[in-house]
Amino acid sequence: MTAEATAPDRKPVMADVARLAGVSHQTVSRVLNDNPHVKEETRDRVLQAIRELDYRPNSAARTLVTKRSQTLGVVSFDTTLYGPASMLYGIEQAARSAGYFVSIASLRSLDGRSVQEAVERLRGQAVEGVLVIAPQTSAVGALSQVSGQVPVVAVGTGPQARVPAVAVDNEAGARAATRYLLDLGHRTVHHVAGPSSWLDAQARLAGWRSTLAEAGAPEPPVLAGDWSARSGYEAGLQLAEDPEATAVFCANDHMALGLLRALNEAGRDIPGDISVAGFDDIPEASYFTPPLTTVRQDFGELGRRGLELLVEQIEDGVRTRPRVLVPPELVLRRSTAAPRG
Repeated sequence: MTAEATAPDRKPVMADVARLAGVSHQTVSRVLNDNPHVKEETRDRVLQAIRELDYRPNSAARTLVTKRSQTLGVVSFDTTLYGPASMLYGIEQAARSAGYFVSIASLRSLDGRSVQEAVERLRGQAVEGVLVIAPQTSAVGALSQVSGQVPVVAVGTGPQARVPAVAVDNEAGARAATRYLLDLGHRTVHHVAGPSSWLDAQARLAGWRSTLAEAGAPEPPVLAGDWSARSGYEAGLQLAEDPEATAVFCANDHMALGLLRALNEAGRDIPGDISVAGFDDIPEASYFTPPLTTVRQDFGELGRRGLELLVEQIEDGVRTRPRVLVPPELVLRRSTAAPRG
């Protein structure tokens, strides 16, 4: 089989493949769509012609034939925060493994109108379904309004979502960290919380609070943070002045990093004077001084489960509202210990 020359300014089309392979263009289409009713010898001949011509199928044309774009939309927002950025990466990896393309709509903020407009833009690209990374309360209300237009799954959202959702069990993770510190013998555990508009922060606060209540431990005033190391540093300056404080659970690792620096600068030994635990297990957590005890989230699993749920909605055509919680893992390092005395 010898490839015939095509014009240098023209890309090969399906007809060229059919001509070279000695088959009809319908047969080429069947091979491209993995139709089982093609003889193996014919399939090999077509694939050889595709390689020789370096033919690339027209995705738009294929969509018209199969009624499937094999493309999923993802609504995210501009952020360098480890959690949301890792969720996006996990979704992209899971989609690629499942044979789907991903089209991303990145927003400056997750308010209701912006989320709806992003979904509309993605629908214009013929996506088969949409994953929304929705860790803030502002995005939750918008999800119910778009869910009837196209299959939608929320990732990283709370129980308030009125669409199928996948999230890390933040409350369970906070409970595990708080319970561990109490079991070490600390009278109570302080908490540096994330911003109140974030569902993750709300769940971690609830897990900390309920664990103290169950243990009959006093509940110290909540120290407000904004996920940044700076806010953790400011909380650490306050804790350094409290001789009764022996343990603290931070709602994320970046705030724990700032808190560790403030305590070190104040001459407080960690974990001798104060034990510190975080949440996320960012890659740098094991290199903190001392290495940080923290709650690890499996973002790869989060992406995979979110994708599975969305594909189920697409292929089964059933719009149920399941909620999948991915369990976190408490990782013990040298920033926590029993209190002195």
